[in-house]
Amino acid sequence: MADATFQSWVPSSARRLAAASWFAVGCPPTPRARTILGVLSFVIPVVLWSLISYVPFIWHPLIEISNPGSVSYFEVGMRAPKDVFADEVAAAVKAGQAPPEGHPANPVYLPAPDEVAKALWNAIFPANGESQSLLVAFWHSVQIIFWAFLISSVVGVPLGILCGSYATIGRLTEPFVEFFRYLPAPAFGALAVAILGIYDGPKIAIVVIGTFFQQVLIIAGTTRRVDYALLEAAQTLGARRLRLLRSVVVPAVLPDLYLDLRILLGWAWTYLIVAELVGTSSGITFFITQQARYQHFDNVYAAILVLGVVGFGSDLLLAKLGRWLFPWRRTNA
Repeated sequence: MADATFQSWVPSSARRLAAASWFAVGCPPTPRARTILGVLSFVIPVVLWSLISYVPFIWHPLIEISNPGSVSYFEVGMRAPKDVFADEVAAAVKAGQAPPEGHPANPVYLPAPDEVAKALWNAIFPANGESQSLLVAFWHSVQIIFWAFLISSVVGVPLGILCGSYATIGRLTEPFVEFFRYLPAPAFGALAVAILGIYDGPKIAIVVIGTFFQQVLIIAGTTRRVDYALLEAAQTLGARRLRLLRSVVVPAVLPDLYLDLRILLGWAWTYLIVAELVGTSSGITFFITQQARYQHFDNVYAAILVLGVVGFGSDLLLAKLGRWLFPWRRTNA
């Protein structure tokens, strides 16, 4: 009897422990729980967005006009406040005229998910063959990011490693870098246009300025965290100067350096949005600005989604690549 009671208690206890592990302090979730939580992190915002868009009594502060009736300034598709619409309906009924008709709607700046999905399809595959499609604009921005981050990394990564490895170089370089990183990169827009012209040069320069100085400081700090015992062991075996740097410091710092570059790449995309306001009318920022100017907010959301999906997807690919390149450094990234 006691054994049966104990056996029945063990599964229920295990179930309670498994349920509590989702919210246990310091206890990481299981792989299945991580997958479920990751999916829910996207599903929940979409569900909330759908509720706001499709359920009239949740918000819907406006009325979208489907039939203007006798109201001269109403047009089909126009959105009017509920109180204004109610007043016009009452006035038309009192005057014996045709009242306007409409249905509850959200403001034009919050399109429904299906409208954004249609806009995303039409923007990527324009029916009228426009050259300035969303894909064209986005590809132009990708090229700017590629060249800007390449230039920044070619100089910033070696300089950061040198600053972190040699105190003399760090002391000579980092005070000025610290000073310069507080200068906002967009402030150099006019100067960049004057020097580099009105095409892509100023955009690349602004992204480089925004990432380079941060890159040097972050990589220098990462390099300083190399285990000093490794340096002592290498020096005991006869490694000196450049060989010590090449054979010990660089291999030791590579996994963390790779993670730093992933984070800095996200910063580069942030600076791109400001950089593309300078110079010629091209790129994803110009596409978003133009669509917002004409209140095509479904296209604006579509372009923002493309940025998010590509950025998040590329970061996942880089994380998988990092786990393949550095299998000894297992993390949850």
